[in-house]
Amino acid sequence: MSAAALVSIALLGALVGLVVPLVSRCFATADARPPAFSLPQPVRRPWVGPVVAAGVFAGLAVAVGDDPALPVFLAVAAVGLVLARVDLACLRLPDPLVLVAGLLALGGLITAALLSGTPGRLPGALAGAAVAGGAHVLLALLPGSRLGFGDVKLAAVLGLPLGWLGWDALLTGLLLPHVLHGGLVLALLVTRKVHRTTLLPLGPALLAGAWLAALLP
Repeated sequence: MSAAALVSIALLGALVGLVVPLVSRCFATADARPPAFSLPQPVRRPWVGPVVAAGVFAGLAVAVGDDPALPVFLAVAAVGLVLARVDLACLRLPDPLVLVAGLLALGGLITAALLSGTPGRLPGALAGAAVAGGAHVLLALLPGSRLGFGDVKLAAVLGLPLGWLGWDALLTGLLLPHVLHGGLVLALLVTRKVHRTTLLPLGPALLAGAWLAALLP
């Protein structure tokens, strides 16, 4: 990928980052559960969102490269940024947003497979969604689990693009979010920012883990 294309995609990400707060306010309803703890002050600064989104888009552009599914990854990432912000704000993963991400992923991957003449990659994407969704259903049903079915649905959606990349990316995307989430929870407990009974959002970790899984070789 050329440097000009990479810069253009990063700028597109920055524009998405400017829109994310506006869209997320439509879904962060007042009757939802409040956040478990306040975000650090730097995270609230308006320039952080565009910088993070630009980094997310640029990372995917470098990792996915000339793969015909790159626009699908970017579209899912854009919705994912909104989902992460909403989940951090009120511990919700709204079904309409998850559905939009799923439709973009499924429809986009089907289109990419047909246009590129690689329909054989579709079964891997569908298997990825089934494996990711099924694994998180089992986790949600474990005694004492705090995994919500919004997290299960999001995991199934993220399994589509990860399955498109292959089984290594899928397995990494299944494990890494829980490592990230567990590390964060442990750090917050040690610093006494939260208690053992505090509910923390898993959606951002699912999204970050999937993004990192796409970046890893």
